[in-house]
Amino acid sequence: MPTYRDEAVVLRTHQLGEADRIITFLTRRHGKVRAVAKGIRKTSSRFGGRLEPYCLVDIQFAEGRGSLEVVTQVESLFVSKLAGDYSRFTAAEVLVETADRLVAEEGSPSLQQYRLLAGALRALEDPDRPYPLVVDSYLLRSMAVAGYAVATTRCAGCNSPAVKWFSPQGGGAVCAGCKTSGSTPLEGTAAAHLGALLAGDWAVAKATERGTARRVDAMVVAYATWHLDRALRSLPYFER
Repeated sequence: MPTYRDEAVVLRTHQLGEADRIITFLTRRHGKVRAVAKGIRKTSSRFGGRLEPYCLVDIQFAEGRGSLEVVTQVESLFVSKLAGDYSRFTAAEVLVETADRLVAEEGSPSLQQYRLLAGALRALEDPDRPYPLVVDSYLLRSMAVAGYAVATTRCAGCNSPAVKWFSPQGGGAVCAGCKTSGSTPLEGTAAAHLGALLAGDWAVAKATERGTARRVDAMVVAYATWHLDRALRSLPYFER
């Protein structure tokens, strides 16, 4: 069978038969790939614990006959320890579910989404990075890559600088004239925090007052939920 190599993040796994697993990857060059890891649940498996969720691997696939590839070789590039911290584990679940939803088509290259996800998972490993901020920043940036960039300083509807509201369905920051049903007030500090999260400016984001950060978190969740068409299943378990 023809083979190819790639770098990949493990998104999720499913049991298959008595000893195998179906594993979903987000790869650097081939987008989302689903593959069978044969015998991985046996104690003698040559894959060991290298194909657990959130791990970054160098992997070789053999092209399968159907929709599933076959894992033939794997080397660890980064071993995640997020499973040992429940709060950061639940944060990682939000990240990988979002990536899985945004990269819907298998085999379609999604380099920017891959880089964002790999970077965000690394950031979750850093105890100096508040994990709620990592999640909010990742949601905004991954949505922007997917074509749903949030407006933060000018009205998403008419480009006016007089923004006073936040509308998930309206594209983010909006003026009074473009305000939609369900819009929430957007004060200057909240808009600045939104902009910092979108830009990955950790110094500004970490300096934001906690109450403002919580209000912005609710806005980010509402925005992601609207543009993903339905709520992320992992969000109710995410411990902020």
